[in-house]
Amino acid sequence: MNTNHLPRPEYPRPQLVREDWINLNGTWEFEMDFGRTGRERELHQSEGLQQSIIVPFCPESELSGIGYTDFMPAVWYRKTFTLPQDWAGKRIVLHFGAVDYEAEVWVNGVSAGTHRGGYSSFQFDITKLVREGENVITVYAEDDVRTGLQPGGKQSGKYHSYNCYYTRTTGIWQTVWLECVSDFHIDSYRIVTDPANGQANLAIRFKGSYRKGLALKIDAFYDGKPVGSRTAQISSHQLHTQVSLNEVHLWEPGHGRLYDLRFILEADGQAVDTVTSYFGMREIALTDKAVLINGRTVFQRLVLDQGFYPDGIYTAPTDEALRRDIELAMDLGFNGARLHEKIFEPRFLYWADKLGYLVWAEHANWGLDITTPMGLRSFLPEWLEGMERDFNHPSIIGWCPFNETWDRDGRKQDNEVLRITYEVSKSVDPTRPVKDTSGHYHVKTDIFSVHDYDQNPESFAARLEPMKNGGEVYVKHPKRQKYEGQPYQVAEYGGIWWDPAQSHEEGWGYGDRPKSEEEFLVRYEGLMTAILDNPNISGLCYTQLYDVEQEVNGLYTYDRKLKFSREIIRRINLKPAAIEQAELQPND
Repeated sequence: MNTNHLPRPEYPRPQLVREDWINLNGTWEFEMDFGRTGRERELHQSEGLQQSIIVPFCPESELSGIGYTDFMPAVWYRKTFTLPQDWAGKRIVLHFGAVDYEAEVWVNGVSAGTHRGGYSSFQFDITKLVREGENVITVYAEDDVRTGLQPGGKQSGKYHSYNCYYTRTTGIWQTVWLECVSDFHIDSYRIVTDPANGQANLAIRFKGSYRKGLALKIDAFYDGKPVGSRTAQISSHQLHTQVSLNEVHLWEPGHGRLYDLRFILEADGQAVDTVTSYFGMREIALTDKAVLINGRTVFQRLVLDQGFYPDGIYTAPTDEALRRDIELAMDLGFNGARLHEKIFEPRFLYWADKLGYLVWAEHANWGLDITTPMGLRSFLPEWLEGMERDFNHPSIIGWCPFNETWDRDGRKQDNEVLRITYEVSKSVDPTRPVKDTSGHYHVKTDIFSVHDYDQNPESFAARLEPMKNGGEVYVKHPKRQKYEGQPYQVAEYGGIWWDPAQSHEEGWGYGDRPKSEEEFLVRYEGLMTAILDNPNISGLCYTQLYDVEQEVNGLYTYDRKLKFSREIIRRINLKPAAIEQAELQPND
């Protein structure tokens, strides 16, 4: 990789954009700390580390220039930077997209702060720590997915990848960047749209020293045309207001109709902070059978996306690669994805917003012991950080904090961990459905979901058949969970093992391998049709979009080459769903 070219140069936070920022990706000094003795050796005061690495790629990846895939209990990073002269007198904020898992950051040898959580973004105000001329950032990260004390997702707890566990990610794996802001500035905002009344309802938060004479001007645009404006006086660090829109364009599957948004913070009539953003006009509601988007039943044709890349592991090599994964899914007739066992980066969600792609946001709960209340300590704060960061993305149609919660070492899951997480998630966001866990074991949930990897279309369909006419609902593990009339989804199925090139000597997939491509397609269509033809099923999620390392059950290979006829897969996927057809029938 040419280190003179800045990797991942795009602005990393598309929903709160400022012009004055510096991308710190590229070459950093780097050192592994196998004994976790770096603090004792005062590496945060060091004048140099042993190796170099390309940020934001993890040291396990090829793109990092390291490619070391054994366990690294701790790692260090170091980089110098110089601030622009016109940033003098302003507040300086240092941002990290994500660092796995527990990080401490020093600026010029002084600790700026710590953060726990490998998937959520964080920032530090370093105004008092920077100086004229050269400055030094030092980052320390500890990471061990084998402890049971941290969410690790699909990161392998063994030396090798195996089955559905893959190469680990340690340390920095998203963009690091600086921005300058005024003393009193916009910190964040939430938007809840009301399409029926043509309104965007906003809750804006500010940081800094409040003073009188502050006002916020908000302008909304559609296709460059002004469609709404509001100026409000600021009397505290919070502002709740509405913008009425004279044109309503709905965000819906396949049509990411987005409005542009501009905030101008003024002090005594002078602009002191300007940020731009965007939003989509859409609302979500539930019936006892379906999920409604803008009042219309939408069958969720989802595909499992694990967010792995051959050369970048957790980190896409380019922004275009993020967009391309969405386009690959939509090209096969899927209208969305479960973002599986990983909080995806904001740039992926940006493209989902732009393209009208439905996503369920999920956390990387695998690896975390949730058999005691201690599981909440490691899980809930990071999950809430992710919800807060991603709240405004219209593409997110639901939250799924856990996936397939299991017992551990003979101890049952603590149901209170799931129940509390559900309740807190609903209080944070009452506008979207929350699925406590995908698959099992449900405790309290807005959506009832099952995972079923039966490879026989006949027996697969037979389990779902009674539901067609209001009969018994299929519940896996009925002694541990109960169906209570929620919308029902088959949230994982398929996973058909197909690796005709035998690119992996010990490839892995679900069930028996088909003996031919024809057999694969017959099985694929049979499983899909059993779900689509059932008027009491509101969605599906096929496993999976692309192979990941040794797991070879993707519709694409790991390097995103299609394995089958696009036309055949697309025809099968786009067969009308019974639940949508039922809505179109006239009332008796």
